[in-house]
Amino acid sequence: MKVFILAALLFASNAFAINITAQSWLETDDQGNLIEGSNITEVRSIASITKLMTVMAVLDNNQNMQEKIGKYTRDQLIQLALVKSDNNAAKVLCDNFPGGRFECIRYMNEKANYLGMTRTKFVEPTGLSPMNISTALDLLRMVFEASHYPEIVKASQTAVLNIQVGKKIQSFNNTNPIIGKRHNFIVSKTGTTSAAGGCIVMMLDTEIGRR
Repeated sequence: MKVFILAALLFASNAFAINITAQSWLETDDQGNLIEGSNITEVRSIASITKLMTVMAVLDNNQNMQEKIGKYTRDQLIQLALVKSDNNAAKVLCDNFPGGRFECIRYMNEKANYLGMTRTKFVEPTGLSPMNISTALDLLRMVFEASHYPEIVKASQTAVLNIQVGKKIQSFNNTNPIIGKRHNFIVSKTGTTSAAGGCIVMMLDTEIGRR
């Protein structure tokens, strides 16, 4: 299976076009071998791509996915954080991490270090802070790791998230508008802040439809 991986930072919404506008980006094969890229070790703010690490921290600690925190379960908060890129969902997940937000952030940084993401730093769980930083090369490592989590793959393939709260169904569109329209996504996460610009990381199977 051939896999296309893109870690693009700054105005990367047109990443599949011939003229890539991202100031920092890369493309690899499914083994992580670089196909092409630019400024792959340049440190930049990563906006809501942060939420991939927030969710991995929660999942690594085997917390009860069906525990209700406010009006949503932990599993629903994970899907909201990834599909809708909901900042409050990410905050609640981190605040309810064993030991609270401090331990959550500490774990996120420890995991980044374990993955060899040497130029990455997290200071909060949402990506709103410009001090959440990484490089395209580091994000490649995070995307590979994220691909092993079924909850993240599920969110990456969800075009519209439907959550029942009481008798009402709440619907949330994926922040990546091409989910469900083309490509078989394995990992996808977008992000946008004034400091980071538009960001996106994606892992997808480019062989679907050719077999």
